[in-house]
Amino acid sequence: MKKFGFLMFLIVIMVAFPRMADASSYSAKIYLDGSELNLTSDVKVENISGTVMVPIRVISENLGYSADWDKSTKTVTVLGNGTTVEMVIGSEYAKIDGQRLKMNKAPLLRGGTTMVPLRFVSEQMGLNVAWDNQKKAVYLITPEISEPNPGPGENEGLSAIDGISFSDNRLMVAVSGSVKPKVMKLTSPDRIVVDVENAKFSDSFSSNNQIDAKMNGQLPVYGYPDVKGVRYSLYNSNPSTVRIVIDLNYAKDYTLHGTEDGSSLFIVDLNTTSVPAPPPGSGGKKLIVIDAGHGDHDPGAISVSKKREKDFTLAVALKVGKLLEKEKNFDVVMTRSDDTFLELKDRVKIANNLKADAFVSIHANSGPSAATGTETYYKRDSSKALANVIHKHLVQATGLKDRGVRYGNFHVIRETNMPAILLEVGFLSNQNDESKLFDAAVQDRVAQSVIDGLKEYFKVN
Repeated sequence: MKKFGFLMFLIVIMVAFPRMADASSYSAKIYLDGSELNLTSDVKVENISGTVMVPIRVISENLGYSADWDKSTKTVTVLGNGTTVEMVIGSEYAKIDGQRLKMNKAPLLRGGTTMVPLRFVSEQMGLNVAWDNQKKAVYLITPEISEPNPGPGENEGLSAIDGISFSDNRLMVAVSGSVKPKVMKLTSPDRIVVDVENAKFSDSFSSNNQIDAKMNGQLPVYGYPDVKGVRYSLYNSNPSTVRIVIDLNYAKDYTLHGTEDGSSLFIVDLNTTSVPAPPPGSGGKKLIVIDAGHGDHDPGAISVSKKREKDFTLAVALKVGKLLEKEKNFDVVMTRSDDTFLELKDRVKIANNLKADAFVSIHANSGPSAATGTETYYKRDSSKALANVIHKHLVQATGLKDRGVRYGNFHVIRETNMPAILLEVGFLSNQNDESKLFDAAVQDRVAQSVIDGLKEYFKVN
């Protein structure tokens, strides 16, 4: 079967690249299953002593894997599909799932960007790669992979839990396969228990979430008076059952959404009383999904004064969410409302399964210290009008250089079904931009600009 996206985190460029002096930049184009990946003007593919290197942040955002940077040890850790790759700046030795292996070139820092040797990492990830020397283009192709035969009855026909998040007083669970969750209200103590039979945790879930050797884990929840926390476990092995528990501060009703056949997301909504809560976006309201980029172990870009992109994106997303809640013509769902991590594919699942009317992903940029300004990205033609309208208001709000509306092949705006855009509000690598991005008044204006753009785009008051 094909494993779309899961075995593709880092890109390799074949040895057909010509050897060049140390170091040269390429204008090579990179294609993933026929679609060109977006590389901004300040990002270069480099050949260093015959080894091709690519910035890890660009690849992670396009292909949907997480990358964690530990400044104290200068270690970059790539997580995805059950594989862990650890590389240290300046060291030619890496660890692949704990096994020490030598690379042909050590990772390095280039203007604050982590550059990785692509051939070594790609061999660990199993990519099929073709290099067209005439066109100076790299073609990445998802390989055909045969699943190993399980033992008698082992994991056969099991669905998978891909992601769990809690936002807007809603538990959202992304799944692969058909599931029929069983939900129970229990007391002493008060809790809501969700059992998903014939299911397991996916490899990507186990790689990117807190889960111990006994298959138990928890999701910290803050700022919700109803909820103490969320925990999960592989509760039973026969049948294989994933249990998710919402620990409550007092008894609470709920509404279950998204259990129809073929749905890859279900929601336990606590925004309800004895009357079931309507699904988001009902009653003629436009449903907007607001996505705060990065989170938890994925900090995103680091600013000149060591602030984290994930904190900026969450602050702005929360402000946008609160403003949308006041609008009579809009409903809002946040992909995250605290410092938690969701894979890119799970952010997409939330928007697609809710049949959202628009998707807005909030980010901050990074590059050379002189780079400054605001950009808005779209992938599909159907998203360009939304990008144009919101960008117009966003530039006025930031007061930064207008870097324009641009085509971008980012995962969250490529795989979503509705008009979807990605905002790069400013450059964290620029001291002036950074001071504005972390100014509460500027954040308020940015949040309001998103609202103004949405109202203009949907022609509502």
